[in-house]
Amino acid sequence: MIPPDLQISDHTSIDRALDVLRGSHSQYVLIRDDTGRCAGIVTRDQLTALGAKPWYAENTRVRDIAHDHSPFARPGMPASEAAAAMRERSLTVLPVVDEEGFAVGILTTERLQTLLGTASQDTQEQP
Repeated sequence: MIPPDLQISDHTSIDRALDVLRGSHSQYVLIRDDTGRCAGIVTRDQLTALGAKPWYAENTRVRDIAHDHSPFARPGMPASEAAAAMRERSLTVLPVVDEEGFAVGILTTERLQTLLGTASQDTQEQP
């Protein structure tokens, strides 16, 4: 799990969200609502597709576009279950939220594959 360092308000415009991603060299950003709870996540690819129309990107807020939102992973969720949920929804990143809905981390397919690959190798090596 990666710390949820990069977050934007759901009031942020698409073009501003793209600026944040470009400036941070990140591929995704968490979206939080007015209470600070996780409202979803958007990727640079999703925003870039919408940013091709400057008039749309300037006037549209990230809350108004289709972005990946709940259900999110929970801290105690097994890695295999999180990986299955991501595959089922065709996601490459998935927020991890606590009981109150606040982001505590982000799961990525690369990290899950590494973790699950290591876990399956450990199982195979045991007699």
